[in-house]
Amino acid sequence: MHTPLRVVFAGTPPFAAGHLTELLASKHEIVAVYTQPDRPAGRGKQLTASPVKEVALEHSLPIFQPASLRTPEEVASLKALKPDVMVVVAYGLLLPKTILDVPVFGCINVHASLLPRWRGAAPIHRAIEAGDSETGVTIMCMDEGLDTGAMLKVAKTKITASHTTGSLTNELEALGAKTLISALNTLPVLLKEATNQPVDGVTYAHKISKADALINWSQSSSSIIQKIRALNPAPGCFTLLGDQRIKVWEAVAISEGEVATSEPGTIISLDKEGLDVATGDGLVSIKRLQLPNKKPLPIADIINGNPEQLSAGKQFGSGL
Repeated sequence: MHTPLRVVFAGTPPFAAGHLTELLASKHEIVAVYTQPDRPAGRGKQLTASPVKEVALEHSLPIFQPASLRTPEEVASLKALKPDVMVVVAYGLLLPKTILDVPVFGCINVHASLLPRWRGAAPIHRAIEAGDSETGVTIMCMDEGLDTGAMLKVAKTKITASHTTGSLTNELEALGAKTLISALNTLPVLLKEATNQPVDGVTYAHKISKADALINWSQSSSSIIQKIRALNPAPGCFTLLGDQRIKVWEAVAISEGEVATSEPGTIISLDKEGLDVATGDGLVSIKRLQLPNKKPLPIADIINGNPEQLSAGKQFGSGL
């Protein structure tokens, strides 16, 4: 029987909230929760609690929301909690060495990739965008580097052609939570067996920017489709038709690898089955898109609105 640990949890988004919920159902004791300060959100820009804070409030857990962890006061506050371990999941603040050294067993992190591939801010997006066939979660010891610590436990899963960042995030949330509990149950043993990350195969998952969301139709069909899946549900890929910004939510390749006879971005045809567009190496068929100031809709519904701007021969901006 494992010994329950005194756990301080640090996290912010829904992905982290799922881990906290699973931890609360375990034998371990959550002594406090750290999360980002409330941020303005929605049309009214009202201060809004993070998903992790909402879970903490539901369970009457002590909540800390410092803007920084680099002050002596924050170090003293953490020490007063007497944690065995600090679990960090998508927290959003860097942990200085003074914090890392406080818990008995240090700080451990749940990272949504197979390290050392995709260190950094957007590992799920980048894995799909790159066309990776598998991903997973890594439970690792935290050090002062960016996702560079020794690995304690790894769990893998396949990336399929139907995965979006939204659906894969949900799967990795469940996998990560299960793997985290397993790691905590035997943490002292795992720490003795920790494995340094390989030197080879390091890649960085840079934060998604607005520029990433603009489709470059000169790329291959597979690259374009992977990007569309990677940026679904947020921020969503878009293309330009004149001065209009059109979001593209779903597409499939229909002649990948063939030489396109039209300029990339040219609309070839539009029917209820899809909006066919030339790419750098063939055609893609857009199945769902979002016109300006409208809701995302299947192409069959778009046609009912008689969208003259999407007629054959028109050309989307290439993103170059």
